[in-house]
Amino acid sequence: MLALLLATTLAAASPAAEALPTPERRQELLFDAARLGRSDMIAPLVKAGVNLNATDARGFTPLILAAYNGQAATLDALIDAGADACKPDGSQGNTAQMGVAFKGNDAIAARLLAAGCDVNARNNAGQTALMMAALFGRSVQVAMLVKAGADPALADASGRTAKAVAQAQGNDAMVQQLDGRN
Repeated sequence: MLALLLATTLAAASPAAEALPTPERRQELLFDAARLGRSDMIAPLVKAGVNLNATDARGFTPLILAAYNGQAATLDALIDAGADACKPDGSQGNTAQMGVAFKGNDAIAARLLAAGCDVNARNNAGQTALMMAALFGRSVQVAMLVKAGADPALADASGRTAKAVAQAQGNDAMVQQLDGRN
């Protein structure tokens, strides 16, 4: 289905512009392409005028969807096309980096860190990507985030630091890592 719609979008570059899907449909195609890893669709959709930083009904940007679903090539295509890797979602304020801490994809986490976003960005609850990585026991991501400047001493709206989150999970290895003993 996406391939057929891509062909329709590409056909719009010809004089038969009436074949171009509506702007709303083009945005939907972008969200689908991001979620499904259709990096081949990013450039034609950009050419067709999509908003790379728009949010879907759940508040997710295409870049967040690509990151969350482990679509590395699509994530790269979105960043190369100018998508904002730092923009949080429209509901919880979670960044793509936070979502990847939940999912555990270290390669995607590294790509997002390379995009240069604030590693201490906070969501609506005051949580950071480091806190989420600690919560889910993502030791590789914790190390990457700390190396990139994430502050383990920051506390969320409830007063919990990344270390406190790890302690609440009973993750002693993570506590030691955050203490620098690992």
